[in-house]
Amino acid sequence: AARGRHKGVWWLGGLLVLLGCLYVAGWYFTNSRVPAGTTVEGVDIGGMTAERARDEIESANLTQDYRDIRLNYGDGSYSISSADIFLAVDADQTVQDAGAGRSWNPIRIAETLAGRHGSDVEPVLTWDEAALSSAVGEIAAELETEAAEPAVSFSARGQASVTQPQVGIEVDEDATISAVVEVLAAPRPVQVVASETEPDVTAEELEAALADFQASALQPLTVQLPGRTATLPVSDFASALTLEVQDGELVPLVDTAELSTGVAQLVEGVDVAPVDAQVKLKGGRPVVIPAAPGVRLDVRELASAIASALTQTGEDRTVQVGNSTAKAAFTTKEARDLGIHKVVSRFVTYFPYAEYRNINQARAAELISGTVLEPGELFSFNETVGERTRANGFVKGFIIDGGVFAEDLGGGVSQVVTTTYNAAFFAGLEDVEHKPHSFYIDRYPEGREATVAWPTVDLRFRNDTPYGVLIEAWVEPSTRSSSGEMHVKMWSTKHWDIKAGVSDRYDLTRPATRYDPTDECVATTGYGGFTVDVYRYFREAGSSKIVKRDSDHVVYTPADTVICSKPPG
Repeated sequence: AARGRHKGVWWLGGLLVLLGCLYVAGWYFTNSRVPAGTTVEGVDIGGMTAERARDEIESANLTQDYRDIRLNYGDGSYSISSADIFLAVDADQTVQDAGAGRSWNPIRIAETLAGRHGSDVEPVLTWDEAALSSAVGEIAAELETEAAEPAVSFSARGQASVTQPQVGIEVDEDATISAVVEVLAAPRPVQVVASETEPDVTAEELEAALADFQASALQPLTVQLPGRTATLPVSDFASALTLEVQDGELVPLVDTAELSTGVAQLVEGVDVAPVDAQVKLKGGRPVVIPAAPGVRLDVRELASAIASALTQTGEDRTVQVGNSTAKAAFTTKEARDLGIHKVVSRFVTYFPYAEYRNINQARAAELISGTVLEPGELFSFNETVGERTRANGFVKGFIIDGGVFAEDLGGGVSQVVTTTYNAAFFAGLEDVEHKPHSFYIDRYPEGREATVAWPTVDLRFRNDTPYGVLIEAWVEPSTRSSSGEMHVKMWSTKHWDIKAGVSDRYDLTRPATRYDPTDECVATTGYGGFTVDVYRYFREAGSSKIVKRDSDHVVYTPADTVICSKPPG
């Protein structure tokens, strides 16, 4: 019995050894060659080594057989180029899948020992996932639309203009990409995976809501204002109405800007504009005129109230709206803080009798008197007085033109300009622009005078003090027996003590003689020209220390003698 058991063990061991030998032999026989009879897309690679099979597949250029992928949705057709997604055959993986190389797989070994042949193998494809995703994304961007909600606007007569709701399209890009991948090896049309998105309000719901709204809302409204009641006809508010979808419901909205036009007459009957504070001369002294608040109908509040009352009936269609206070842009406190209390400079010039001087200077003085300059503000004579025309109250008078006297509208206003310039000079205001006369006029201070010409030559100065400045100007008219007086005062708080200085005359020049036979000639006795330098010294108010100075270089040309006749000979 023992001998029998030993014999069985030997037989079992022998069988295992035999199977092991066969397994090793199988591994050996499954060498690196592709099984006989194997093809890839008609390319025979059977019996080839892995390297040669790979070269054979690559040289066959199988990718050229893969056409562009066609995608369809509804009536639309779209294309993805195989080149754009870098579609290619992975030769190494395809050869490996075809069975090249030794294998310890018992099934593979058994097939090899049984002499089974290879078959037609599907090529393994590769592509750029990002490029494919981008291509599908571009199709989705072209195809997708958002669901459009309905909207309604109205004409002044209440006629509705309706925008119908629209169904949207939403593409499932991931599912579409998966569908494309499935057909890469055998291209065929693919259906874009998409779904429709419905608007919150359908066409049927829109029709029903619009019918109800037109029947109830487009009726006159009663507006309860402070102290009175008014009727608001449909034509005043209909064009400001719209029906739009909010939070899934069709609701009425009122456009404030459009409503403002419709209710302009109603608002005009309620609104009172605020009045800015002012500094004016009264009784010969500056006085602050307090600001006055205005009353304003809040159109935004009215729009909100109208929207709430539109769908109501009976007494509930009354719109309650109140007033709001409108503040002045320039307050009483701001006017008082200007510190306009006393005269900080004054200047007077004298002029001979001429009725045009009385008229033109008085008109210019009237236009500049009462001007208030806030700190930092610029004064312009031309902007304040305007063009010297008959319509503006000016008459013809003598001016200097081309170095000689001539007649034109506004003659004599340079007297106002010179007087104003000197008042600003001694108030310590910043000289921005002034132009002396071309030749010296002896009733003005040497170097401290100015002229203007519309619109090119101007007198401009800036209030660079911390206080406001009020300009007061007036004329004491001339008579046949007395000179006239041009006065300008600057009212403010004293900031500077100003002293003026002037150099001796130098660079003296002699006049020439002109002959003028025309009817416009004005005979003149000439005099020489010269140059002077003008100085301005600044001391802080109440101090004797000079803190700064400025200067001006003025050149006067000679005033030619003019003889109203032809030249001798």
